[in-house]
Amino acid sequence: MATPQVGAGIGIANLPNQRHKIVAKRGANFTLMVCGESGLGKTTFINTLFTTTIKPPKNHKRRFNKSSEKTVEIEIIRAELEEKQFNVKLSVIDTPGFGDYTNNRDSWMPIIDFIDDQHESYMRQEQQPKRQDLIDMRVHCCLYFIRPTGHTLKPLDIEIMKRLGTRVNLIPVIAKADTMTPTDLHKFKRRILEVIAAQDIRCYSSPLESDDEATTQRNMSIMSAMPFSIIGSTEDVITPDGHTTKGRQYSWGVAEVENEDHCDFKKLRQLLIRTHMLDLIHSTEEFHYENYRNTQMETRKIGEARVKTWKEEEEALRKRFTEQVRLEENRFRSWEQQLIAERDRLNKDLEAEHSHIKALEAELEALQAGLSPRRR
Repeated sequence: MATPQVGAGIGIANLPNQRHKIVAKRGANFTLMVCGESGLGKTTFINTLFTTTIKPPKNHKRRFNKSSEKTVEIEIIRAELEEKQFNVKLSVIDTPGFGDYTNNRDSWMPIIDFIDDQHESYMRQEQQPKRQDLIDMRVHCCLYFIRPTGHTLKPLDIEIMKRLGTRVNLIPVIAKADTMTPTDLHKFKRRILEVIAAQDIRCYSSPLESDDEATTQRNMSIMSAMPFSIIGSTEDVITPDGHTTKGRQYSWGVAEVENEDHCDFKKLRQLLIRTHMLDLIHSTEEFHYENYRNTQMETRKIGEARVKTWKEEEEALRKRFTEQVRLEENRFRSWEQQLIAERDRLNKDLEAEHSHIKALEAELEALQAGLSPRRR
């Protein structure tokens, strides 16, 4: 086998360019879930993130007054984004109703069921003979919005984050960061991270290694901001230095959405769109979906083994029952034959007794006939 000379290229270094062309041609499907209590600016954040009105603002008062029934809904919004001839088919999953009630016990179940159902749906499609045009709604990332209380995570937050972290790339987000001072926000982040570590909550961790030192430093800078503090606004405001930007106007000044001194919106956007979208998709495929698939396959193997065991036990019981019935039938036939023999014997004895009685009657008649002349 010939060995290429040192320094002679054969073209494999061009594979990344080929990969880029394939991805650019196919585009990407990206499903983003936003989860958290109402009033934390999830809709505003989504519209700010993609610089377009993907979701219309909600009327929470109308929804609360409509019904007092405890329900957590699943809303799916689809959009197609294009930039420099690259298309992204975006699906945004919202969960209105979560955390809005006095008793929120099991309120996370519709959310967890939805994530599991998408894995199950995709797995069933993969098992079909024809697998073209697969419908893929697996959730690639879940942003969990935390209320800026300044204290720590609530029990409801801990419970659902534990469940989400094992199923999806979970990214905690502190909503409305402009309601807290930088010092309080820093302390709040530290407390959240302590709870996440203590409760063993699994959050998304991006690959930090890279051949490019600048890329590695950038990734470390982005991930060090978790949980991300964000400010959402689709309104233009004028900053003190005179330039226009997205933000919120207050009496004390302006809270800028894309100012890293004010919040982590810019870093979160970089993670979700500019630097780690394909990694979120890949990790969903290779880790979360594979974990679900392996669990289901193991469960089904165990189920099949149990069914096989039950069938073997059923067959053994059927054989034992059949053998018992056969033995009882044989014993019944033996009794029947004995009864028939006893009946025949009794019938013969009865016939013999009848014959004997008839003989005695005949003798009696003869005796009576012999005595009759003498009496005359």
